[in-house]
Amino acid sequence: MWWSTCLSLCAILASVRPDSTDSREVKISQGTVKGYRDPEGDLFAFYNIPYATAPSGTARFKAPLPPPVWLNTFEAVDKGVICPQTPLGPVHSNLTQQENCLIVNVFVPDTEEKNLPVVVAVHGGAFQIGYGNWVELKELMRINKVIVVDFNYRLGVHGFLCLGTEDAPGNAGLKDQVALLRWVNRNIGSFGGNPDDVTLIGYSAGSAAVDLLLLSKSVRGLFHKIILESGSNLAPFAVQLDPLKNAKDYAKQLKFERFDDIYALEEFYKTASYQKLTSDAFIDRPDSTFMFVPCVERDVGEEIILDDAPINLLQNKQYPKVPMLIGFANMEGLMRIDLFDEWKTKMNKRFSDFLPADLHFKNESQKKKVAKIIKEFYFGDRSVNTDGVLNYVNYFSDVIFMTPALRSIKLLTEAGHDQVYLYEYSFVDENVPVVPHTDVRGANHCAQTMAVVDGPAIAAREDVVDTEEYREMRKTMRTLWNNFITTGKPVPEGSSLPKWPSINKDLSPYMSLGNKIELKDTLAEERVKFWDGIYEKYYRIPRPPSPLPPKHTEL
Repeated sequence: MWWSTCLSLCAILASVRPDSTDSREVKISQGTVKGYRDPEGDLFAFYNIPYATAPSGTARFKAPLPPPVWLNTFEAVDKGVICPQTPLGPVHSNLTQQENCLIVNVFVPDTEEKNLPVVVAVHGGAFQIGYGNWVELKELMRINKVIVVDFNYRLGVHGFLCLGTEDAPGNAGLKDQVALLRWVNRNIGSFGGNPDDVTLIGYSAGSAAVDLLLLSKSVRGLFHKIILESGSNLAPFAVQLDPLKNAKDYAKQLKFERFDDIYALEEFYKTASYQKLTSDAFIDRPDSTFMFVPCVERDVGEEIILDDAPINLLQNKQYPKVPMLIGFANMEGLMRIDLFDEWKTKMNKRFSDFLPADLHFKNESQKKKVAKIIKEFYFGDRSVNTDGVLNYVNYFSDVIFMTPALRSIKLLTEAGHDQVYLYEYSFVDENVPVVPHTDVRGANHCAQTMAVVDGPAIAAREDVVDTEEYREMRKTMRTLWNNFITTGKPVPEGSSLPKWPSINKDLSPYMSLGNKIELKDTLAEERVKFWDGIYEKYYRIPRPPSPLPPKHTEL
């Protein structure tokens, strides 16, 4: 393990001591950090603390190194540091992209209480864009006192190139997340947090990452509850199916010609500029993948975060049965609505291009046959057109979010996990835009996240308007989430909210978080049954990179 015994011995927890009414100093394993009172009061914010060091140069794709230490007090102020990412990312004048970007932000209630519950938030962004405090949880932590932690991790090629070589073994971004959880375990007590009461929460790709960490031996004992928002470990975008092919395809796209030589390919990625490697966001791929994402790793003699395909790990049942709050919005597929006019034509021409990548077929003929069955299930014998836009939305909702989440939940319950709480978020009001070509409104991708969080990401959402009705819904959502964080149940005994039992093997019941909060039976039963049949026959299991060929040397 990369942290040393010496560093562990130095991690003697010290109590939080007030420096003044506007600042607070905390002694952590690396030295003393100084945070400042939030402008809205009642909490202290510690920004920009290095939790690890991103390796540089030809080692840029390897596991993170230990963080720096200091003798003087570290001024924990926000410097807008984010990891290298595509220009489509949230880059503006007050954010700075840099290679050494592994920083953590800690938000602490203004209290002398100790052993507070801890929330560690993993940001989304398709594993390609984003940063720690893109969204914030300040309002959530104010309901009942909890400590919130958010952080950066390496993204895109930087975080998820997976060649299965010593210098590019894969999952650097997940290894950053593991390093962060170890940092929290060592240091959060100094801020007044309880290292034995940590809830992981993630949205979109962050949710998929959290669900993958559930299956990793590397983080056992470092978290105790999980909240998943619109992302799961069986989603087609969660794990690379063929990481070497992805690496070769992108190198070829970047005009590198020796992409079939694994050693030349590795050298290309190790020496290419970050500007070149972030030239594509991989956001609009029709097969519902994002190219450089987590992978099943090949053993190269170092710590492995994901040693097998998620489906196998779930079936092996060797993971902690921690309380889990899992769900999605009812129209997640609206994330693809801006592409409807372009994609409907392409779907009519060759629907097979839009099948999720985690389906495998014997040949092109079989693929087209199955594509025809799936297209008819959603659109009947009609073409994809404006009359079927809601079916278009349902299709992408199902293949990217709902179906993989429910497949994963089914395996959880079959393993005897009896603390899984399922929800579907469907709240809308008159300020939520109607689906184009209809008079119907629906909850867009991660709409439930927007109801819980505050921070910069909200400004970009058309469906977030601060009406009285929406304020009440946000209050309810934050109460449910805070309940779960503090008790392990979204609706504990004595709550005025409807009773919310855990799900059973029949995937029932689930909580409908709509304009009315109510418990319902099986969710989208016909669609779930249809996809169960498809995946039972055609599922493609992710594999690690192939063993390396002998390295040729010149005489």
